[in-house]
Amino acid sequence: MEVKSSENPENEEGMQYHIRCRPGDVARYVLLPGDPDRVGIISSLWDERKEIAFHREYRTHTGVYKGVRLSATSTGIGSPSAAIAVEELARVGADIFIRVGSTGTIKEDVEIGDLIITTAAVRLEGTSKQYVRVEYPAAAHYEVVLSLIEAAETLGVRYHVGITASTDSFYLGQGREGFKGYHQSFSRMLVDDLRRAGVLNFEMEASAIFTLASIYGLRAGSVAVVFANRITGEFKVVPQDDVARVACEAVKILSEWDEEKHRAGKQNFYPGLVKR
Repeated sequence: MEVKSSENPENEEGMQYHIRCRPGDVARYVLLPGDPDRVGIISSLWDERKEIAFHREYRTHTGVYKGVRLSATSTGIGSPSAAIAVEELARVGADIFIRVGSTGTIKEDVEIGDLIITTAAVRLEGTSKQYVRVEYPAAAHYEVVLSLIEAAETLGVRYHVGITASTDSFYLGQGREGFKGYHQSFSRMLVDDLRRAGVLNFEMEASAIFTLASIYGLRAGSVAVVFANRITGEFKVVPQDDVARVACEAVKILSEWDEEKHRAGKQNFYPGLVKR
C-alpha cells in the first residue's frame, strides 16, 4: 500500500494503513473485539455481513443488524493496537465504539460467564498516557453504558456494572507471577488494593478506548464476558454468544435513541425522550 506520507499514513482514497478500510467501508457504530475470530461470532448474528478487510490483527466486517448498519473490527491484544484502531476507524467515519471482550474478575461473587459492563477504567496501561495527563479520567459514555444495561436486561443476561482496570501486562500487570516466579512487591499488592477500591475486573483495552473517545468527542463503552475469577481460581473459556448479542442489541438501542434525539432536536439522551 502506497501512503501519502509518514505523517499521513493513508492512500489517496483514504484507506488507512493498519486497518485497510476507507471512508464508507465502516458504519458509525463499531464493535471492537480483541480476537479476530470474535468478529465472525459477532457478525454471525447480523442479517447481512461482509468482510471488508483482514490485515495484521485488524479484521473488519460491516453489515446490518435489525435494520441498523454496523461494523466490527478486531483490535488484537492491548491498548497500543486498540488505539490505532480507534484512530483509523474515526478517520473513516466511525464515532461510536463498544469494546466486546473477555475479562478476569477480582470479585468472588461474579461468576464465570457473567458479563461486566464498564462505567470507567483505571488507566494502568501506557498508551493513554501518551495522549493526556494521568489525572484525565477514562470514562465510558453514559449513553453507551445505558444501552448495554438495557440490552442485557432485555436479553435476560446476568451482568454487573462498575469500574475496570486496564493493564499492559497479562502477568505482573494483573498480579500474576512472571516466568520462574518473578514478581515485584507492587504486583503482589495490586489485586487487594484494587478490590478495596471496588474495582470489578482486569482487561487490557478499555481505558485507552475511553480516553481517546472522550478526547475526540466520540462515544465509547465496553462489555466483557468473564473467563476467569482471580479470587476463586476458576478459569474457563465459555461461549461468547451472550456478550456478542448484548453488544449488537446495544447498537440497535443506541440507534433508536439517536433517532429520537434527532427528532426532538436534542444533543443528549434522557429517559423522558422515550416516555413522551
